[in-house]
Amino acid sequence: MLAGVLDVFLPQSCVGCGGVGARCCAGCAAWMAAAPARRGPEPRPPGLPECWSAAPYEGAARAAVLAYKERGAVGLAGVLAQVLAFTVLTALGAAAGAGAGWARGPFAVVPVPSARRALRVRGHDPMGRLAVLVARHLVASGVRAEPWAVLRQTRRVSDQAGLSSTQRAANLAGSLCVAGRAKGPPAPSALLLDDVLTTGASLTEAARALRAAGLRVPMAATVAATRRRS
Repeated sequence: MLAGVLDVFLPQSCVGCGGVGARCCAGCAAWMAAAPARRGPEPRPPGLPECWSAAPYEGAARAAVLAYKERGAVGLAGVLAQVLAFTVLTALGAAAGAGAGWARGPFAVVPVPSARRALRVRGHDPMGRLAVLVARHLVASGVRAEPWAVLRQTRRVSDQAGLSSTQRAANLAGSLCVAGRAKGPPAPSALLLDDVLTTGASLTEAARALRAAGLRVPMAATVAATRRRS
């Protein structure tokens, strides 16, 4: 909470380049949004939806994700949501051009949830906040979308840092479900959102849980993707 307050009231410097005047300057924001593309892990986990990311996990994108997610820099939510929304719109345009009927929407915009203990430590829900803002941008662009933060953890999972792709998949398998008291989905197709794509284990498990609840999960979007190869 304190980090968020300081982020609002103290003189700000760009997380990407250090320039004074904005938490993420126009140049760094433009760099993050300059090349949205299909990016995915190798090998690709079975069940992983088509994945698009705004940028590689480096430079301004890495700095912005870490500051927002781990250091409470909530002022970055706006620019990260714009970057994510642009990535989604680019992906939908490509899908529509390829004749995919689902690309017209509507969509339930579903964030991959953080562990409950991580939410307590951070003091905010980084992906939940972005899902709301991204849905607003999509609606403003003519895409029917509604945030639907219904994924819940069914058990505790280990910290993913340092785990191989196989270990990550085993760690997360069966760990998510759609909340039992959730209202019906606002759309038949779900658009998954996460911060960083690494091995694809988190997105694969989230997609499995949503499909088990009867939704289509044609694609996922992240702010960044690592260059990790297994």
